[in-house]
Amino acid sequence: YHLLQNPCTNQIKTVFLQQQFLPRLFNESVPRQDFVFLYIRTSIMSSMQYTKQAIDFSEQLEQLKQRGLIIDDEDTAILYLHSISYFRLTNYLVPMETNSFTHTFRPQSHLHTAIALYNFDRKLRSLIFASIQDIEVALRTRIIHYFSLVHGPFWFMKNNLFRDQSIQQTCINNIAAEVNRSKEDFITEYYSRYSSPEFPPAWKTLEVVSFGTLSKLFCNFKDVEVKKRVARDFNLPQYVYLESWIKCAVVLRNACAHHARIWNKRYPTMPTMPQRLPKSWITTNSFRPNKLYHQLCYLAYMEQSITPNSNFKSILVELLRDNPNVSTRSMGFPNDWDNQPLWTK
Repeated sequence: YHLLQNPCTNQIKTVFLQQQFLPRLFNESVPRQDFVFLYIRTSIMSSMQYTKQAIDFSEQLEQLKQRGLIIDDEDTAILYLHSISYFRLTNYLVPMETNSFTHTFRPQSHLHTAIALYNFDRKLRSLIFASIQDIEVALRTRIIHYFSLVHGPFWFMKNNLFRDQSIQQTCINNIAAEVNRSKEDFITEYYSRYSSPEFPPAWKTLEVVSFGTLSKLFCNFKDVEVKKRVARDFNLPQYVYLESWIKCAVVLRNACAHHARIWNKRYPTMPTMPQRLPKSWITTNSFRPNKLYHQLCYLAYMEQSITPNSNFKSILVELLRDNPNVSTRSMGFPNDWDNQPLWTK
């Protein structure tokens, strides 16, 4: 561990560094740093108590002005603060800051620049959410169809079909809660006519479970042949690609559903990026694999096998062209992204 001192606050942070290697990929002939991840956990050794109080919208605006932000129209700025919380808006002010401790701004930093970035992120979030909706519905349909044909209508209740029984029990608990909460006609109709099994068949039950539960059921399932069949429907030659992508999509979907900042966020769950795929794909990976670009790539690829879909690719390209001031580099885009087959065909 190392002791680090914050020069602005004199607070001392203890930083623990842990090295973790990828055992299946590590080879001594390959530079070691390519396979090292650093997990940093900080604990602030301080007895300082938080004493700041809430301030009114006009005071919030005055604070931004004191830090160097230019407000072109104060009445409109107050309306923004009424509708967008101060700390939500600060996410879009950060790129204009010169100091992350004092939060002072670069010269010629305008509030309307942050509002434009906020609006871009809002449109991007809606576009991503629509794409994940397409993928979730298609995945749900294909899992239900192929799994039920091979393993029967109640396969999700058969513990012997799943690898990890703890994960399976969690799924069953979640299914029970979601089915009990559902008011869908096809759920109530089942219980009005049948006393067993405990749950309706997969084509009814799995229509009301969450995307996260559906993802866990797929990834924990033992039968790789039927998983390969689902993956092939998404033009993926290996089911492990699909497992990786849907895990990432669950995290991304939840971020969108909670209206989180999307555009320049770091994503801890990173998708597997194959070198080649049957349909239009990329030839240049992002230089920052934990950023948004790779997430957008797998969404665009999966949309190619879904009918109807949200026209994700064309709308995304248009959105980026309409917002030339947004840094695609901060999103992890490579310089030649718009010449990649995935985005041009």
